[in-house]
Amino acid sequence: MDSPVSSSPPDSWFALQEHGTNVRREVVAGLATFMTMAYIIFVNPMILAGAGMPAGAVVAATCLGAALPTLAMGLWANYPFVLASGMGLNAAVVIAATHPGVTWQTMMGVIVVEGALVTLFVLAGVREQVMAAIPMNLKRAIGAGIGLFIAFLGLQQMGWVAKGAGGALLAPGDFTVKSTLVATAGVALLMGLLAFRVRGAILLGILGTAAFAGFGDLLAPGSGRLVHLPNRVIAMPDFSTLGHADVLGALRPALLGTIFAFMLTDFFDTMGTVIGIGGQAGFLDAAGRLPRLKHVLLVDSVAAIWGGFCGASSVTTYIESAAGVSEGGRTGLVAVVVAGLFLLAMFFSPIIGAVPAVATAPALLVVGFLMMGVVREMDLSTAEDGLPAFLTLLVIPLTQSISCGIGVGFIAQVVVKVLRGRGREVSPWLYGIAALFALSFALGKG
Repeated sequence: MDSPVSSSPPDSWFALQEHGTNVRREVVAGLATFMTMAYIIFVNPMILAGAGMPAGAVVAATCLGAALPTLAMGLWANYPFVLASGMGLNAAVVIAATHPGVTWQTMMGVIVVEGALVTLFVLAGVREQVMAAIPMNLKRAIGAGIGLFIAFLGLQQMGWVAKGAGGALLAPGDFTVKSTLVATAGVALLMGLLAFRVRGAILLGILGTAAFAGFGDLLAPGSGRLVHLPNRVIAMPDFSTLGHADVLGALRPALLGTIFAFMLTDFFDTMGTVIGIGGQAGFLDAAGRLPRLKHVLLVDSVAAIWGGFCGASSVTTYIESAAGVSEGGRTGLVAVVVAGLFLLAMFFSPIIGAVPAVATAPALLVVGFLMMGVVREMDLSTAEDGLPAFLTLLVIPLTQSISCGIGVGFIAQVVVKVLRGRGREVSPWLYGIAALFALSFALGKG
């Protein structure tokens, strides 16, 4: 009798063969994901310092806040989704912390409270029911909108798009600047790698662009260095922000509106990210549902609580997860790799800081392009079905807010169906959420 074919522990746990992948591909995908999101290790402390938080301690909090939820996502949910402190929410923490009587400890308490509320919604099944109520056309629009959002972030970091002067919102970038030229060379490199279907193209593109940046510093040393070599390799982490969230202070009536705004953003940003990346990876079924969705949403909601406890702002599922998916990553092994790198980053943050933003920006542009493929499946044949989807796709990148784009799409979907006399086709959940978004916009919380 033949003995059964043995499989490696990673394959047994993550079902690599079932997902058509292997250890090498998952590790490369994890590296690509981490390198596209490692900026948060340095950007988050810089932003939260505006709330009076110690920058060195926030570095450790950011790494620890990302590592454990990402590890849980990989081991329990078995998806290549990664988590870290949410951009936008960290800036909102700073703005709120400038109000009289509100400290950064209070705002971390707000994060803990809103994360707990979202967790209750997950346990009650509310978040899953809302996901199921979203029409498929809107789900596809969310994915495409996030793709444009990611690409737009890349364009800004590359310097192809700049802030306009004289009241203009945007303007063409300056292509005589060294950083823009380096990023442009990185785009050309990535295009070549993708055209020849080189495995690990995104990761190789990041490393290659970083090398271009180093050469650019050698050729033009007087125009601002792009690569800053660290004075040391290892830096011991500072955990002084852990456990200082002021939950009781966050429950004061004056902060209820802030809690609501944070909860709404957390609730729908993750929903949009999961739909967008799940669709790109082929995880969604014919109805646009994600298997084991409750696992994903529960990890994400508890991650917000954990982020507040660590002092890292709200931790949420990251759109940069798309980088690993674009590299062929399909299982939780990608997330486990990223979690391990975040833990190492607590000690080796000086080295990670040597990779400039211009090296990862071209990768964001390419990831956005790959996510736009879902547009061909959108139904834009009628205004009734197409206009809400189009508005969602458009508003997400232009406002740089996933939740705002989702809110506009939900409201438009309800309005157009009611005007057409087909209001019964709309889920009650969609009516309720559209009303909440309308209230949020009216209160200036959108």
